Amino acid sequence: MAKAKQTSKKLVIRLEIRKGDVVEVITGNDKGKRGKVLKIFPEMRKLIIERVHFMKKHVRPTRQDPKGGIQERETPIHISNVMLVCPNCNSKTRIGHHKLEDGSRVRICRLCKEMVDNR
Repeated sequence: MAKAKQTSKKLVIRLEIRKGDVVEVITGNDKGKRGKVLKIFPEMRKLIIERVHFMKKHVRPTRQDPKGGIQERETPIHISNVMLVCPNCNSKTRIGHHKLEDGSRVRICRLCKEMVDNR
């Protein structure tokens, strides 16, 4: 689960999934699709995944886009509807944490016990 740390001014939300991770959708119309995380919205606990969860937006003609029309865009999906895909065993997994000798913490795959972080 996400952990929160109280600072002097605002609440900092730490999420298990980070930008650049490959995730798989586990519920909804896009179930089974995999993609790379493009953007994270920690306050809303949502994220945008590459080529997943599209919506159609009607765009008015402007000077930059004189034609206008209907565009498809990726929309945010709730973080509870996705699972991280382990780059080592290529299966969706929960995330564990392990402390290294130098004191830093890394994310590990619960299935193959390998590091998920690129350190």
